[in-house]
Amino acid sequence: MAKKKLPVGIQSFVEIRTEDYYYVDKTFFVKKLVDEGKYFFLSRPRRFGKSLFLDTLRQAFLGKRELFKELFLENNWDWSKKHPVIYISFGAGVIEDENDLVRQILLILEENQETLEITCKHAEDYRACFYELIKKAAEKYGAKTVVLVDEYDKPILDRIDSIETAARIREKLKNFYSVLKDADPYLKFCFLTGVTKFSKVSIFSGLNNLKDITIHPGYATICGYIQNEFEKTFADRLEGIDLSEVRRWYNGYSWLGEPVYNPFDILLFLDTREFRPYWFETGTPTFLIKLLMVRKLNVAKLEKLEVGDELLESFDVDRIYPETVLFQTGYLTIKGTRRRGPLTKYILGFPNLEVRTSFNNFLLNTFSDLPTKEEHYDRIYEALERGRPEELERVFKAIFAGIPHDWFRKTGLEEYEGFYASVFYAYFCGLGLDVRVEEATNQGRLDMAVLFEGRCYLFEFKVVEDEATGDALKQLKEKRYFEKYKGKCEKIWLIGVEFSKRERNIVSFEVEDVS
Repeated sequence: MAKKKLPVGIQSFVEIRTEDYYYVDKTFFVKKLVDEGKYFFLSRPRRFGKSLFLDTLRQAFLGKRELFKELFLENNWDWSKKHPVIYISFGAGVIEDENDLVRQILLILEENQETLEITCKHAEDYRACFYELIKKAAEKYGAKTVVLVDEYDKPILDRIDSIETAARIREKLKNFYSVLKDADPYLKFCFLTGVTKFSKVSIFSGLNNLKDITIHPGYATICGYIQNEFEKTFADRLEGIDLSEVRRWYNGYSWLGEPVYNPFDILLFLDTREFRPYWFETGTPTFLIKLLMVRKLNVAKLEKLEVGDELLESFDVDRIYPETVLFQTGYLTIKGTRRRGPLTKYILGFPNLEVRTSFNNFLLNTFSDLPTKEEHYDRIYEALERGRPEELERVFKAIFAGIPHDWFRKTGLEEYEGFYASVFYAYFCGLGLDVRVEEATNQGRLDMAVLFEGRCYLFEFKVVEDEATGDALKQLKEKRYFEKYKGKCEKIWLIGVEFSKRERNIVSFEVEDVS
């Protein structure tokens, strides 16, 4: 029996349901949304199935029952009621400025007028035309209008490198979306999706009743595949595949619910049966890397980063925090929560091996050319493989010596311990190794542990003015961090590394075997 086709890059629910493609049934959430409210907002990373879900909503409201055969919604929806749908997507092209945005909005509204067979009197006024279209559609079809907006934030993100331009685009979008408040009597349902979550004040000032389901446990798996969905839907393609390795590479995205796979990764993996960073390769986080450097965020801390509600969700063109962007764009995910009095703290970390390895590998490209980086990788791996940690000193000295002094001058990172630790961390993670940072012991927190083939390499990092002090190794020994790893590792090395502010390099690299 021929296998179904893999819907790589296909966002049309109609095409998937009529052209014999695999489909993971998410129609339960269509019913859930309509039962629970009217205005919804969802933020998810790129290529996570948002557009497909939006089209699923559209076909349900249009009453296309034949597309839902044998799906949850087939027998759990009132197909006698049909609604006009206004579908808005900013996914195509790149918006140059606010005038370009207005032109694009008018084109989108024109397309909707043609689809709904409605003519707006105020066709040149994007706000008036939007309101008129909603009202006339409800009147013409005798049913309230549904508005679906895909990639609501992309026009802003297109110009996020220019605060002034992005701010002007934001104001135009704010005016556009404000129409939804005034049009409330004519609206049945509104659903807006995007990658980032801008503050309600900046974008949705009029939509006080907009329900954000981004980190709502009940909607945690609205996009992406949970383990059972993955194994059940693609069962005929999983023979000979190591499911635990697939999980390690691609699962782990969480929004306070069961972890999910990125659909894009899974579909391409099943097509090639090769483990590659498919999702990561479709978009490079250049802007994020620059932001990390400016904000001097220790990349090693991304393994276990604690943030509050406000930082997790606050994003605006003139208030951009790397922690917020890393979470909203999918490079970090929720690993857990804890209460701190009346506040909730979210523990963030890399979702899986693909993102962790690729992100750190890309970070290294900021200050190292590819051939040199690959050579460093080989030498680091060989040193760990042979159990010769002292050989790491020469490699990392060469790495830091290769970073231009002008780069340090521009970033001001020569006095920042986190930067030096981040370089070690990025190389180890880029190799896909088991790296643990700030591991808690009964004596404090260890800077970094690298576990490799039964061996443990425990690191402590210090920045000194000029001369070595020996304090890094001394702290490792006095705090007896190694006791936590006794019995877990055949060999344990303590490695104290000190960096000189003046030299911008390693001035002490002490190794001691405590096995």
